[in-house]
Order: sequence, then C-alpha cells, then structure tokens
Amino acid sequence: MSEKIVGDYLDYMKNEKKLTENTLEAYIRDILQFKEYLQENKILSYKDTTKTTIITYLMNLQKKGKSTSTISRNLASIRCFFQYLQNRNFIDEDPTSNLKSPKSEKRIPSVLTMEEVNLLLSQPNPKDFKGARDKAMLELLYATGLRVSEIISLNIDDIQLDSSLLIVRDNLNQRVIPIGRKAVDALSHYISNYRSNNDDDKGEPLFLNYSGKRLTRQGFWKIIKQYTKKANIDKGITPQTLRHSFAVHLIENGADIRTVQEILGHSDISTTQIYSFATSNKELREVYNNSHPRA
Repeated sequence: MSEKIVGDYLDYMKNEKKLTENTLEAYIRDILQFKEYLQENKILSYKDTTKTTIITYLMNLQKKGKSTSTISRNLASIRCFFQYLQNRNFIDEDPTSNLKSPKSEKRIPSVLTMEEVNLLLSQPNPKDFKGARDKAMLELLYATGLRVSEIISLNIDDIQLDSSLLIVRDNLNQRVIPIGRKAVDALSHYISNYRSNNDDDKGEPLFLNYSGKRLTRQGFWKIIKQYTKKANIDKGITPQTLRHSFAVHLIENGADIRTVQEILGHSDISTTQIYSFATSNKELREVYNNSHPRA
C-alpha cells in the first residue's frame, strides 16, 4: 500500500473530517494496523484488496478477542479509507460495499453500588500531594462521569470552583458540567495546597504526575487499580466503571436520559440508552413496593 496515499489520507482525516480527537485517533490507528496486516500478507497495493481480504482481516480481529464494537469501528475506518480512494479515482470499486457490521451485543455495563463508590472514594488520604490529587480525581470522575481522556486533559482554568462548574473542551465543541459539593471540596483542597490558581497558570494541566508533567491515561488506570485493591472490592474497576456508575445512579435518582446524554457528551442518544435498564429497574421496584403487601 502506497505510503504517500496513506499519508495523504491521514492528512485528509485530520484536516477535513470533523471528528473528535478520540475518534480521529481510533480511525488512524485502525488504518495503520490494517496496512500492517496487508503487508504481512504480501498484499502490497490497495488495488489488490478484495472483499475477502477485508472479511478475513475482521475475522482475524475476532480470533484475537476484539469486541464487536471494535470490529465494527475497524470496518467503518476501512470503509472510510476505500471511499476516499474511490472518490479520488484511485480505485473503480469499493471492496467494503455491502459489507455489514456485526451486530453489537448490548451488555449491561458493570456498575458499583453506592456503598462500593463510597468505599473506593474514601481510600485516598488527602494529607500529601498524591492523596490530595487522587482524592480530587476520583471525586471528580464520579461527580461528572468524564472519560479518562477528558479528565487527564483538564487544565486548571477548566475548573470554576466559585460556580461549581467544569468546562470540558474538545476539537469541535465544549460542554459545561455541574460539580457536586464533595468534588468541589476535594478539588479546592488539591488546588489551593498543591496547584496554584494564578493567572500565570491558565492552560496548565490540572492533574500532574511526580515529574510535574500531565498525568497519563496509564497512570490514571494504575491509580484506580491501586485503590480498588486497597478497598478490597471484588470487582474489576476501571475509570469506565465509575463513568457507568455515575450515569446509572443519576437515572436511578430521577435524571432523564437526555440530561445524562448531555453530561456524558454522547453525540447519539442510542449510546446513552444502554443505561435505560436503570429506569426499568427503578419502575419495577416502585411498582413492587407499592403493590406487594409485605414489600
């Protein structure tokens, strides 16, 4: 596959397609991995790529244990690439034509109980830099349902403590999320004692590692793992688990799906509807409690 064509396509994706940073990174990663697969199988030209080639590649991803959603996104990435080639007359036919994405299984997301959330969030001891930082991060994650990429990308001036608001920015837009009292208290303690909030610090990372640099995704995952073990919670907890828990607990306490969609930053409400089971569970409990004589 021509290095120049792939390079031109990646430039096109970065400059022309209005994608979020996360989606753009995923599409680019998918195409580069597909390119490696073609080279390993001695398919040296995109013109030699057939429908069978692509199906075999997707089956290969499945054998490696990739999720249905990952395989579907890979197909979308590859389709976008070949549509680009066809639109520029590099190929006559799109080999992804009529290829259907696998149906994604709708799993109920893993969530924590309120007791487990409280136990996990009580683990960091905010008496030093690490404890104060970790306490602020965990409280903020559960208070807002942020993605990992969003929480590590925060700058000091994205936090408005006076108005208890958080500004989340990406390449396309921004959203404003309210922050609860406990998260505000934890952030106030961390910022006032370990991160100055002067005008000179605008644009500076909010959460730092020991080297004084922006905390990484891997670093944040290690922090979650550390406190899960310390709390002795017998569940696999990831940052996504707290995001799921935030959404489910909101809905269980009366928030509507549209509000949760806006806070989570989902572009399509169908993504948020994975949490609709919480509404059903709540309604079932209410009916039971109101109807059963010994409820």
